[in-house]
Amino acid sequence: MLEPQDYCTLLQDALTRNETIVFSCKCKVRYSGRAESHLDWGDRIVMIKSDNALIVHQPFGNAPINYMKPNTTHTLRYSDKEFVLSSTNLAQKETMTINIDKIHFFNTHKLEDGQAINVMGTEMDMSNMIYKNPELIEEGFRPVSQEEQTKYGFIDVMGVDKNGVLTLVECKRYRAELSAVTQLRRYVEKIMVSKGITKVRGIIAAPKITQNAEKMLQDWGFEFKEIRPPKYLEDYHKKQSRLDGFH
Repeated sequence: MLEPQDYCTLLQDALTRNETIVFSCKCKVRYSGRAESHLDWGDRIVMIKSDNALIVHQPFGNAPINYMKPNTTHTLRYSDKEFVLSSTNLAQKETMTINIDKIHFFNTHKLEDGQAINVMGTEMDMSNMIYKNPELIEEGFRPVSQEEQTKYGFIDVMGVDKNGVLTLVECKRYRAELSAVTQLRRYVEKIMVSKGITKVRGIIAAPKITQNAEKMLQDWGFEFKEIRPPKYLEDYHKKQSRLDGFH
């Protein structure tokens, strides 16, 4: 059975060794910095990472209820039958005080991880998938370029349809909203002016689209194609099962 002062020593030693510290406790939290906040007594999970970032989690949800950025200094003391974790980040002008009534568990360990996350299913992945599988847009669609630069940004896929009409495809990995439609319109108008033509098709490719965005799309004479971003670590959506050879 650890004595109260033992926890203070363990935390300080772990900070000195740049270990990750995880403990659960009954606590209340007061924070000053990005805003002012007070969280009354409750059971939480507290984590101090090896870069001294501090995260406070409640027993539910995936987002922290509060946090301190890296390079924060931490001090744990015990007095008047309670622990007080004081955290300060001078550069960010942030302070947090965690009053701890009871520690449920306490653990520290040196963690090593030098990997960067490889995000899959991005809009670039969608663009590549459509470029290699143009039938996703429609039969007869023929891509001619990707990431075509305009004054307003990059067109994801540009091609011609079976009738030879220039067609622009704007990819959205999540739900397409009004901003996607106005973005597509800017691209279409810019291409019409730059190429001196009067007819350009505009298509939004996304898993879904909001009702307002779809109405605006139709009002401006554009189209929507339901296409999901590729997921390399699982089977494709059943509507894209014919793309199992796509790499």
